[in-house]
Amino acid sequence: MTVLVTGASGFLGRNLIVALRRVPGAVVVAVGRDTSREEYEAGLARADVVYHLAGVNRPPNEDDHEAGNAGITRDLCDTLRRLGRMPKVVYASSVQVERGNAYGDSKLGAEAALAAYAAEAGAQVAIFRLTNVFGKWCRPSYNSFVATFCHQITRGLPVTVDDPDARVDLVYVDDVVEAFVAELQGGPTTGTSRPCPRSTTVTVGRVKVLLEEFRDMRTTLVIPDLSEPFTRQLYATFVSHLDRSDFAYQVKPIPDDRGFVQELLKSRSSGQIFVSRTNPGITRGNHFHDTKIEKFVVVEGEARIRFRHVLTGETVHFDVSGEAPAVVDIPPGYTHSITNTGARELVTLFWASEIFDPQNPDTHREVV
Repeated sequence: MTVLVTGASGFLGRNLIVALRRVPGAVVVAVGRDTSREEYEAGLARADVVYHLAGVNRPPNEDDHEAGNAGITRDLCDTLRRLGRMPKVVYASSVQVERGNAYGDSKLGAEAALAAYAAEAGAQVAIFRLTNVFGKWCRPSYNSFVATFCHQITRGLPVTVDDPDARVDLVYVDDVVEAFVAELQGGPTTGTSRPCPRSTTVTVGRVKVLLEEFRDMRTTLVIPDLSEPFTRQLYATFVSHLDRSDFAYQVKPIPDDRGFVQELLKSRSSGQIFVSRTNPGITRGNHFHDTKIEKFVVVEGEARIRFRHVLTGETVHFDVSGEAPAVVDIPPGYTHSITNTGARELVTLFWASEIFDPQNPDTHREVV
């Protein structure tokens, strides 16, 4: 199956091409600004499916909308007629067609050209009216305000919000791409209209607040609630906009004569993760918790983890090693300790079921 993608170097195009590479048997012809007319027509001459994503959003002149959207679509249809070809055409239109502006009118003109082509040639056409698509590789100050905010916040630039209570419908690029790729397997055989992939309605102010939480996570270490798909999608988008020099960041160690502890991640709903380095012969712990649960994982070195029930006095211990990492649960009501029994530094990864609160630490000193 030969699949031609116009606008291949754009936001939607790049995401779609990556997905099409995973489709068995798909031969992708990418058409961008640098593609010659000859290459373009040669691709159309053998294409089984055409994803028509090329167009303009914010041209220098309002009049350029017509040529950059409706005009290039009429040219596509005319070329297919001349070549005697009738591939399936999947078109990225916009909900702006219903709003009577220059951009929407030009998209509506493109839809009309495709509908006429479908009626005359008997070809399948699938038109998606998209709204506010966001995701990785989205261009700031062009494709989406989400991309603009991500670019500004990751670089410490000021963010201006005219109306934080304005509500917008946002669609994630992966959901759009999934719907596009499904058209290769057929899709509806009648009509041209396709439903917009699932969207999330949110205020502009809420988007800004979430993005600022993502930024602050590097210092607070507190990750937001990622149980909602939209928050996960927005976080993925935020990270994709990081400057390459900012991929890595430091977390502050807490040293003492035993070694040091380093907090890594915190979650209000899922607790926190931290790591410790412990010198040979040193013991950590000797305390118990009423409610807090912990998990220990030795990732380097050797250790003995000891337990004693604070009421019955029953004891148990486990010898663990980074050579065969094991997860050790620390139940409440057991005072516990971990001792570096090896000749080198002990590295242990910890998870606690709640973020440490100095005002309510739920940590009671008692030697095992």
